[in-house]
Amino acid sequence: MKIGILETGEVHEALVEKYGDYPSMFVKLLHEKSPETTFFIIRVCANEPLGNPDAADGWIVTGSRHGVYDDLPWIEPLKDFLRQSIAKKIPVAGICFGHQILAEAMGGKAEKSSKGWGLGIQKYQTEDAPNWMSGMSDGFSGHALHQDQVTQLPPNTTVIAKSDFCEFAALAYGDPENPDAISVQPHPEFSSDFVNDLIDVRLSGIIPEDVEKQARNSLGQQVHNKEWGGWINQFLAMAARK
Repeated sequence: MKIGILETGEVHEALVEKYGDYPSMFVKLLHEKSPETTFFIIRVCANEPLGNPDAADGWIVTGSRHGVYDDLPWIEPLKDFLRQSIAKKIPVAGICFGHQILAEAMGGKAEKSSKGWGLGIQKYQTEDAPNWMSGMSDGFSGHALHQDQVTQLPPNTTVIAKSDFCEFAALAYGDPENPDAISVQPHPEFSSDFVNDLIDVRLSGIIPEDVEKQARNSLGQQVHNKEWGGWINQFLAMAARK
């Protein structure tokens, strides 16, 4: 497979040398289960042209510090690109900001939540897990870092997982057993060390102290990053064959 990564945000400059950029995190995550997959990057947040959805067998939309409601020149073109991809049956996987902008593009809504920050390792309950997400019957845990959430579902979507904090945490578009797109709010590409360091350089002193303390204390818990790497690979391969 040839997968395009749509980079919608940049890693803080103080952390790039240690952790790499967001696309490299996804390459590492997905190569573990699919070493034959090749990747290329379009730096959407740097206004690189999106081109044609047919250029890849599938697309990944990264996280971002931006909101889908921000007045940025690449937001609306990206929404249109995602709609074109899905119309052409080219699979899309969105993570965090990617989860939110995919929902917006397809007729849903994402906004800053009145619930505040979702930060640290969060647990999500299975709502309607498809067969291709093997082993998800008991839910999963992942690294959360967001204030924005999907608050209104697009048409023709299925909620795969949720939590008390995040009602629409993972979605499938179209037939959940053979979806056109999937998305998830937490970050399977993140490590606990990265989240801890990101709190240091971006959030400490900005977020409430109790939220920061709870988030840091959670970072030793188990997460299901490898499982998500396998699920995303399986979805992309299945959809590309379709």
